Amino acid sequence: MTRDLTTGSPMRLIAGFTLPTLLGLLFQQLYNLVDTMIVGKLLGSAALAAVGSTGSISFLVIGFCMGICNGFAIPVAQRIGAGEPSKMRRYVANAAYLGAGIAVVLTAATGLLCRTILTAMQTPEEIFADAYSYIFVIFMGIPASILYNLLAAIMRSLGDSKTPVYFLALASILNIGLDFAFILLFRAGVAGAAIATVLSQALSGLACLAFMVRRFPILRMQGAEKRFDLHSAKVLCWMGIPMGLQYSITAVGSIILQSAVNGLGTAAIASVAAGAKLFQLICCPYDAMGSSMATYCGQNVGACKLDRLGQGMRACAWLGLGYAVLAVGAMLLFAPQCAMLFLNQDEADLARLVSLTSQYITTLTAFFFPLALVNIVRFSIQGMGFSQLAILAGVLEMAARTVMGQVFVPLFGFTAACFASPVAWISADLFLIPAAILCIRHLRKLYPDRKSTRLNSSHTVISYAVFCLKK
Repeated sequence: MTRDLTTGSPMRLIAGFTLPTLLGLLFQQLYNLVDTMIVGKLLGSAALAAVGSTGSISFLVIGFCMGICNGFAIPVAQRIGAGEPSKMRRYVANAAYLGAGIAVVLTAATGLLCRTILTAMQTPEEIFADAYSYIFVIFMGIPASILYNLLAAIMRSLGDSKTPVYFLALASILNIGLDFAFILLFRAGVAGAAIATVLSQALSGLACLAFMVRRFPILRMQGAEKRFDLHSAKVLCWMGIPMGLQYSITAVGSIILQSAVNGLGTAAIASVAAGAKLFQLICCPYDAMGSSMATYCGQNVGACKLDRLGQGMRACAWLGLGYAVLAVGAMLLFAPQCAMLFLNQDEADLARLVSLTSQYITTLTAFFFPLALVNIVRFSIQGMGFSQLAILAGVLEMAARTVMGQVFVPLFGFTAACFASPVAWISADLFLIPAAILCIRHLRKLYPDRKSTRLNSSHTVISYAVFCLKK
């Protein structure tokens, strides 16, 4: 069930690994999109605005969970590359313990602070109740999110990017049925859409767990491998927490920007909500490329095949450029039609909503190549073991969105909101690209005999990350 990414053509390996990951992300976005489409068409633009106004808060918390899960999988990938299955299993066990603890703490904290956060974001009074109902249910489903994302990340680190797709496909079908059941049958409103999402993800996570227990013999633990190990926990936290914080720091900028958009009125909020959901769908290839590069670089660092790192990043960048050209062409032609997927034809201000949504998504896709580099380079750096550097890139993104939201949106309105994310991506690239070059150079200095040596288990991700910071 495992796959070796340390031999063979980087372009072929990355493309082959990315495709199943992409399909999985598309299924994941499918049931998010279904929520938005059903809410917009059945409950109206006000309900759509309520769901959209919570997007940045959701990304703040759920993104943190996803980042931690992806970070926990990097030591697993490195131990696979180094040929140390026992140490790999110890990391998997401790990742499970840490994931469970984080799920409990985050669920309790977000449930208590949910209303306070919405108030601080200046959520309009007319959509406040629906926004609270939706995001509260999403936060109560944090354990389900961590369960699935951690298991999927571990499978990908072992080289299996296909299996998570099957369970997400099942979750997507369930979500569509549950959406209609809770909204049309039980009249649960926007809370029903959130309940459908949480239940679907929980079932997907449980299915992944059952499959891994039966079909991954390499994960069967014995004796000390099952026990909590402080050293392994430290390594996991050293990798996972910075990756989670990187998502959250980026989300803080999105929250500040969303607060500025909230001041532009319900039409602007609904348009950004529809555009953001469409953006999440069409940028899935870049998320898949990022996940693939984290596993690819992790395994190759573990095997000490450092020359393959730059080769893989360049190959993936060409893939990203090709998709960027296709995406901007498609949105220039079909943005209004795509906007109508989320809008009700009976809306009083339909023409303006379509125009604003089209402007938003077309502006974002015009800058897709900088976004491609953000995902490819950032995840490559994290796969090498320098996840702390990703925090600095997140800080730059946060600063850019904050300036755009606090300074330019009040001056130039909706147009400035459209350019906020592209400015953030370019700011991050200006840091990430030189940082990636330096990381590879540091690893080459640390392991000069890299052609005949595997990464020694005594040189954990902590040791060479500290080495990088000292330099």
